[in-house]
Amino acid sequence: MEQLRRAGADVDLAALDTSATPGFDGGRKAGTAALAAGAAELADLQERMFAAATAGDQRRVLLVLQAMDTAGKGGIVSHVVGAVDPQGVHLHAFKAPTEEERSHDFLWRVRRELPGAGILGVFDRSHYEDVLIHRVRGLSSPEVVEERYGLIADFERELVAAGTSIVKVMLHISPGEQRARLAARLDDPSKHWKYNPGDLDERALWDAYMEAYEIAIARTSTDAAPWFVVPADRKWYARLAVQGLLLEALRSLDQQWPPADFDVDAEKARLASS
Repeated sequence: MEQLRRAGADVDLAALDTSATPGFDGGRKAGTAALAAGAAELADLQERMFAAATAGDQRRVLLVLQAMDTAGKGGIVSHVVGAVDPQGVHLHAFKAPTEEERSHDFLWRVRRELPGAGILGVFDRSHYEDVLIHRVRGLSSPEVVEERYGLIADFERELVAAGTSIVKVMLHISPGEQRARLAARLDDPSKHWKYNPGDLDERALWDAYMEAYEIAIARTSTDAAPWFVVPADRKWYARLAVQGLLLEALRSLDQQWPPADFDVDAEKARLASS
């Protein structure tokens, strides 16, 4: 998605069209076809990264997904990441911290879930919860939240220096589209398990969350780990856009299949005579 603009210090979420499809001129049918077409390349590039790690390559990719409820994080995991070999994926959904996790620095539990060499890591929510909900709900003091922006930026620079390509995505949904998706869950008994009454409590704080997102993006979108705001009212487009960002990250690694560490001709001869 070459035309999907990275977000920086001047991000204005209210000015962004959540139903737009930047970088793609087609409709849903064409977008769905494009997603299917890109799946093969994504799987190939991910397998190359996984294979390269067996020969000592230390690089890996981390996809960070942040969004308001119903914005489609699960769909990204299923329809985009689900196209690659699961043995090369490490997915972690961050929930409210446990008692043990609260006894440590806020990045402690994040470091424990980082992808290893050759792995595509996916964070469904992330360390950014500690500056988003903490700012909105006052779970930490303003001084602590302010300090965390710098700690996060330093943490991500450390990861990049060690070989991690970070793809940070905010799926940007409109309040109206969220209302429609929540209503659909209430109307369908098979989706009741996905509905959380607490979502309405968070929805009531929409403007505060948008402000918190803007501040977090402005403070932590760096050359090493930029943010991308993806319009998410159209699920098919959000999936295509995130796939495009992952493809760009993996292509930039330019990884080749590792050479055999054995005599191929000799092994062919052995096999033929077996």
